[in-house]
Amino acid sequence: MRSILQKLILAPAVMAAAALATTSAQAETTVNLPFGFNVGGTYCPAGRYAIEQDTTGNFVRLIGKDTSKSFNWVIGPGAPDPTDKKIVLKFDETGGTHALRSIQYGSMITSRLDTKTSGGEVSGQRSVGR
Repeated sequence: MRSILQKLILAPAVMAAAALATTSAQAETTVNLPFGFNVGGTYCPAGRYAIEQDTTGNFVRLIGKDTSKSFNWVIGPGAPDPTDKKIVLKFDETGGTHALRSIQYGSMITSRLDTKTSGGEVSGQRSVGR
């Protein structure tokens, strides 16, 4: 009777600890962008940027490692493959300047971020990621 009681108490505690460990672990990926870019009307210089997803999976964050720039966006379902682990920053290029178009984090993606360049004057696109 005592061992059954211990197992009933111990099993939920172990499962809760495992769940806490997986949700609090937050992977961060750093990319080196060789060009400056605009996002939401803000210029970001070339350099190292970290991309991370929050613990709820609802937001993605872009953090300047060489600057104090930091941005947060809602992220939603994208590609249908839930095992996809790639992280990609997509940029639109217009007249030699870059604008961040979207961030894909695994199978999740932000909505279009460069709404000012959506008028058709985009001359090229570029992707950076792992």
